[in-house]
Amino acid sequence: MTSTRPGPDWLADAVLYQIYPQTFADSDGDGIGDFAGIAEHLDHLAWLGVDTVWLNPCFASPFRDAGYDITDYFAAAPRYGSTEGLVALVEAARRRGIRILLDLVAGHTSDRHPWFLAAAQDPSDHRYIWSEQRVDGFVASPGSRPGWYRPNFFDCQPALNFGYARSSPEEPWRQPVDAEGPRANRAALRDIMAHWLGLGVAGFRVDMAYSLVKDDPGKAETGKLWTGLRDWLDRAHPDAALFAEWGEPAAAVAAGFHADFFLHFGGEDHGLPLRSLWNNNGGTVEESWHQEACYFEAEGRGSAQPFLDAWRSAAELTEGSGHIVLPTANHDFSRLAAGPRTQEQLAPAFAFLLTWPTLPAVYYGDEIGMRYLPGLPDTEGSVLGPRFNRAGSRTPMQWTPGPSAGFSTAPAERFYLPVDPDPRRPDVLSQRADPTSLLHTVRRLIALRRSHPGLGTAGGVEVRHSGYPLVYTRAGRYLVAVNPRREPGAVRLADLLPDLIPGVRQGVRREVRPLDAQGVRVADGELRADGFSYGVFELG
Repeated sequence: MTSTRPGPDWLADAVLYQIYPQTFADSDGDGIGDFAGIAEHLDHLAWLGVDTVWLNPCFASPFRDAGYDITDYFAAAPRYGSTEGLVALVEAARRRGIRILLDLVAGHTSDRHPWFLAAAQDPSDHRYIWSEQRVDGFVASPGSRPGWYRPNFFDCQPALNFGYARSSPEEPWRQPVDAEGPRANRAALRDIMAHWLGLGVAGFRVDMAYSLVKDDPGKAETGKLWTGLRDWLDRAHPDAALFAEWGEPAAAVAAGFHADFFLHFGGEDHGLPLRSLWNNNGGTVEESWHQEACYFEAEGRGSAQPFLDAWRSAAELTEGSGHIVLPTANHDFSRLAAGPRTQEQLAPAFAFLLTWPTLPAVYYGDEIGMRYLPGLPDTEGSVLGPRFNRAGSRTPMQWTPGPSAGFSTAPAERFYLPVDPDPRRPDVLSQRADPTSLLHTVRRLIALRRSHPGLGTAGGVEVRHSGYPLVYTRAGRYLVAVNPRREPGAVRLADLLPDLIPGVRQGVRREVRPLDAQGVRVADGELRADGFSYGVFELG
């Protein structure tokens, strides 16, 4: 039985920040971001208040899927620097109170990994999934070994063999989870994790964590696999954290993960919470994901209820054993500023993100309102469909004004992806100089969350008004209101807080002290919210 401990003590108060290494900061002028570039900007992260950084894969790779196709789990990709440079970055971050998480691609390798090259020549090698007969979705062997192999995502990413939960006489190549190949791969996962934890990383975000055991109803065998690794982690590295890319927090936490993300994908039931919250039918949203409205939109046609219902269900199932992570965006789907939504509309979204009892995750650049950039070319596997190009969420970080945005000294044509050409694009330097900017707003809200634990994961929450504005109380002591639509809204305090402010129905005045408010005020027995506003108050 795995531990029900929700994780190391630091995790409950973590504020995550995701860095896409290719486009965060280029220190050597080759047009691609690197470890030294990240290190040069650690002070920005410390100033902002984040304490946990997740790096997208930075291992050796041919980069046919932007690093999610790995050829050596124990070596850094030369484009980013050396393995020693990565360790130096981890140490430099630690000195500033920042933990580094690495992205662990557990379910597949590159087809150029030495393991696969050997398996493609040796029919007795069972580290990958092979069939001697043609199977839909399988790929023809590139070596002397006859047959076909199963990919896990792109064809260049052969699935590692963790076994099948169910056998089939028609498919004799299905191996059980305790066969030699699956056992070897489980041992390899532990070795990889132990290696990097020994070098100072704080844990891992596991790519496609749900995908390991095949034909696995309810992911029961996949859960047993991760539960075993979690038991080992608790014993050997109790301060390390394990995040899942699962998109179903209750299932991931039950499988042994400390935390899982709400994501845009995973089917209507699993992807709906995040899409209903701040999807805007722009950017990387596929046709099949189209919806008419979301809550954080200017027109105010959405409803917060799908998110609230899904969050409450997941929170009840993970309480005391793990955490739900709420991201602004990530490398696979649209930024907050995408389609019709502009950076001027983002303050309410950040107010919600940083006062809701989930772990907040800020995607690099969202703190200044960087936008999803449409119309980019397919870059290292970024295009997944006619309306699904991930490159638009992966453009260079905008540090300063000017043609290169302070990202690189390379000629623009050598940049990994182009900088946003909009002359009005936001940047860190300009927003640092403007105390009314989104960047300062995000910084204040992070500081507020840290200084008032009742606004974090431990404080209870009660929704008082689920329309526009969305109003909720935290820990019975704090009142939060967010209005992401253009039109103002108002709610009577008597309808919101009769149980927390005795006598309010009789007109007795009680203090509602603003902690941080932009466009929300309490006066004359009403909470009034301007368009695109938020307010965080302490109840007296």
